[in-house]
Amino acid sequence: MTAPVALITGALSGIGRATAEAFAREGYRVVVSGRRDAEGQILADELRAVGAEAEFIRADVRHEDEVKALVDGAVARFGRIDVAVNNAGTEGEMGPLVEHTPEKYAATFDTNVLGVLNSLKHELRVLQAQGEGAIVNVSSIVGRLGFAGAGIYAASKFAVEGLTKVAALEAAPYGVRVNAVAPGPIDTPMIDRFTGSDDNKKAFGATLPLGRLGRPEEIAKTIVFLASPAAGFITGESLAADGGRLAG
Repeated sequence: MTAPVALITGALSGIGRATAEAFAREGYRVVVSGRRDAEGQILADELRAVGAEAEFIRADVRHEDEVKALVDGAVARFGRIDVAVNNAGTEGEMGPLVEHTPEKYAATFDTNVLGVLNSLKHELRVLQAQGEGAIVNVSSIVGRLGFAGAGIYAASKFAVEGLTKVAALEAAPYGVRVNAVAPGPIDTPMIDRFTGSDDNKKAFGATLPLGRLGRPEEIAKTIVFLASPAAGFITGESLAADGGRLAG
């Protein structure tokens, strides 16, 4: 039986890298994408070193032509796509709403929302024609609740939640599932930038019911589950992996 194929955007660090490694361990052929060529080639080489077939294809999800080339390149390399993970994202610039500008809005929404829309458009073009497949969008618990100082980021992730539901409804007649994972605070370079110091990061993690930050590999395992046949009757959902933050 031919190994399935997973395509991951924003794969070069944090959750994206952990997700690429998780799918490789599950026996998938993996296409990783991002904007940094040298890091992308290193990641592909590392995945090959552990026995996976892997390919790096550079793409900036803000540009539809690059996303189309990414999806077409994945199909040209491996013949199909079984799973797509739309992880590319940015936290943008934090601050109160009264200090934001159209430029700050565009800098976040072009990646987090337009990037997901571009990706869904071309992934669904392939998966719907195949009559099967799964897509997982990476959202955030900040796409479910307000967070002072993160207005534009929160709005962008609320949009990802909405796109996930619409895509799930449109793709369901074709046998394609679309879900999202909504991470809470995860120990990644993004949380390093947000907290500013190790002490602040540790204190932030301690506010969660589980008393710690999540690990990228924990989100990766959640994504692998949502993409797997074990989640075959789940579509249009957003699964929070947040250490209990949304529980109250």
